[in-house]
Amino acid sequence: MKRSICVFLAIVMIMGLTACGSKEKQEDVTDVGFRPALDTSVNCHINVGGGYDNFEALEAEFDRFSEYYPNVEMMYTKVDDYNNMIGTVLNGNDAPDIYVNYSWMYGREQYKSSIEHAENLADPALGFNLDCIRSNIILNTDDGKLPMVPVFSNTYGMLVNLNLFEKEGLSVPSTYQELVAVCDAFRKKGYESPIMGYSKKETTSIFTLVMYPFFCKSVANDKEAVGKLNALEPSAGEYMRPVMEKIVRFLNDGCTDLNACDKIENNYDAVILRFFEGDVPMMTCSGDTVSGTAKRESRSEAFIESPFIYTFVPIPVSDDGVYFIDIPNLQFSVNKDSKNLDMANEFMRFLISSEELNRMAQKKGLVSPTKDLSFNSMYAAFGKIPESKILSPEVIGLGDDALIQVRQAVYKVGTGEMSIDEAVAGFGKFTQ
Repeated sequence: MKRSICVFLAIVMIMGLTACGSKEKQEDVTDVGFRPALDTSVNCHINVGGGYDNFEALEAEFDRFSEYYPNVEMMYTKVDDYNNMIGTVLNGNDAPDIYVNYSWMYGREQYKSSIEHAENLADPALGFNLDCIRSNIILNTDDGKLPMVPVFSNTYGMLVNLNLFEKEGLSVPSTYQELVAVCDAFRKKGYESPIMGYSKKETTSIFTLVMYPFFCKSVANDKEAVGKLNALEPSAGEYMRPVMEKIVRFLNDGCTDLNACDKIENNYDAVILRFFEGDVPMMTCSGDTVSGTAKRESRSEAFIESPFIYTFVPIPVSDDGVYFIDIPNLQFSVNKDSKNLDMANEFMRFLISSEELNRMAQKKGLVSPTKDLSFNSMYAAFGKIPESKILSPEVIGLGDDALIQVRQAVYKVGTGEMSIDEAVAGFGKFTQ
C-alpha cells in the first residue's frame, strides 16, 4: 500500500510539473503582440476623421483597443466633402487626432495642409511595426519622412464565377493566350459576353482595369519614360501606343461584348448585381467593388435562388502571366498637433500589426496592406504572385496626372471615339 501511495504521489507531482510547464509555455506563446506602453488608466478622447459615411471595421478596432485602455474614448467622425475640407478641418479648433490621407495629395498645393500636419511615422521612437506592411505601398516623401501609413490597399482584377468554370470544364486563365481561349470556349457554349465590366464612363471602366497592369509593366523600368509622362510632354504619348494596341486586340479577340457592358448603370452596385445573375463567367472591377459583394448577396434574388462560389483574381492581359497592381487605398496620418499625441500614437502602434490590419480589412472587405494575403480567400490569388510581378505606381513613380491621361486615351480608343494615332497625339490634353 505504501508503495502504491508513493507511486500515486509521484504521478501527481509529475502531472503537476508538466501542467506548470505547459502553462508557462502557453503564457510564452500568448504573451506576444501588443503591450500597452502608457498608463492604462489614462482618460482622454481620440477622434479619427475621414470621408466614409460609416467605418464599422475601424470602430471594431476601437472596441479592441478599449480592452487595453478602457478610459480612452475613441470616435470616428465623417467630414463632408473630405478631399476639399480636410485642410480647413486640420487648421480648426476641432482638428482630428488621426485622419485619413492619400498619397496622391502629396506634392499638390491644395492639399499641403494634409501633409504638413502629419507626424513623421517613420520615427523609430514611435515603435511602429512597419515591416508588416508591403513596402511598395508605403509613401516616403522626398525628405525621407513618412506622413501616412496604408490601412487598406486596392487592386484591379476580375470576379470569377467558379461554378461556371467547373460546369463548363474550364480553368481560370493565367496568361493572355489562356484568357482568349477561355473566352472563345464560353462564347461557343452560349455565353454572350465572357468578360463584362462597367463601360459607360472612364472612371474604373473595363478598359482601365484591363489595361492598367499592362501599361505599368511597359514603363516600370524606364525612368526616362516615367519622367516624360509625369511632365505631360506631348512626345510621351508614344509610350501609350502599346497599351492601346492591346485594348484593340482585346476587343477584336472577342473577350467582351461592349453592348452588354453598356447596360450596367454604375461600377459598384450594378456591377455586383449583374455578376450575381450567374451567367457572367468574369466581371472586371476594383477591390473597392469587391468589398461590397458580401452585403449584396442578400439583395440579389438570382443569387439567393442559385448561389455560387466566386473569387477575385488578376486579369491576365500579359503573355507572360498575371501582374498584381498594388495601390494604397486608405492611409492614416497622425496630427502632430494633437492634444493627445501620445495616445494617438499608441492606438496607431496597436493598429499597425498584421493581426489588426488583416482583421480590419476582412471586416471591410478590402485588400489588406500586409505581406500575407492568404488569410482572405477572396484575395489569396494576389498573395501568390511573386514580388517581381507586383507593380505599384508608388514605386514606379507614375503620377496621377499622367495616369489620368492614359486612362482617358485608352477609354476613347476602346469606345471607338478616337483612333490610336489621335489618342497618342492627344496626350497631355485630356481632362478628367
